[in-house]
Amino acid sequence: MNGASREALAAARERFDALTDNTAVDATKLADELAAVTALLDREVSLRRVLTDPAQPGEAKAELAARVLGGQVGGETIDLVSGLVRARWSRSRDLVDSLEELASAADLVAAERAGTLDDVEDELFRFGRIVSSSSELRGALTDRRATVSAKSGLVGELLGGRADQRTERLVIRLVTHPRGRSLEAGLDELSKLAAARRDRTVAVVTSAVPLSDRQKQRLGDALGKLYGRKMHLNLDVDPEVLGGISVRIGDEVINGTIADRLEEATRRMAG
Repeated sequence: MNGASREALAAARERFDALTDNTAVDATKLADELAAVTALLDREVSLRRVLTDPAQPGEAKAELAARVLGGQVGGETIDLVSGLVRARWSRSRDLVDSLEELASAADLVAAERAGTLDDVEDELFRFGRIVSSSSELRGALTDRRATVSAKSGLVGELLGGRADQRTERLVIRLVTHPRGRSLEAGLDELSKLAAARRDRTVAVVTSAVPLSDRQKQRLGDALGKLYGRKMHLNLDVDPEVLGGISVRIGDEVINGTIADRLEEATRRMAG
């Protein structure tokens, strides 16, 4: 997002945080309702365009949203949606993307209140790795011919009783309503959103063997000092690394593997 949409989303996040700071607000219910509004506006293109039309007064758009949603969702959800449609958006799709983010954030708030946010982060990451390593599983979860119930059932079989219920909810929502994204990209977005919930940055660490607790602590501290913010490490093991570690933070890769040093030495010898 850029321009007006970025500002609108930033304001929506502030309103969302202020709302969910109140523990009396049912975060799980809020997540379900925001997800339902996301699906509605993703499906009803003409309504979405009216609600993001810069030529229409913001208050008129808020009143329209309240009429459409009245009796279907609670007051907190209507207030959030009304604030969103009052804002200006660079693209109508950005409104739906923002609603989807807030729906996921509400589930993460529920996990945070339950003390399982770290577990949800790790489970999303591990599930992403499982999907990446299994073309058969990825195919089943992204098959356009499969019904919503079939995909939900498959996720339930994979995660039910093995992962936090918020993880299962987030993954089911993603596979049943991908909205044009790849499954891997969607899982990565959720992982980053979970990290941001705790004001942390995700570092994907790949090593030849599992790191010890002390190594993880030292690496996390070093990266935190380097980037000036708290880091959450998502750990992956790849025997082909041959030793050392590789760290990916966003689009930046810090490589310290033996394999890469050998490749660099070979290039220098060839040159």
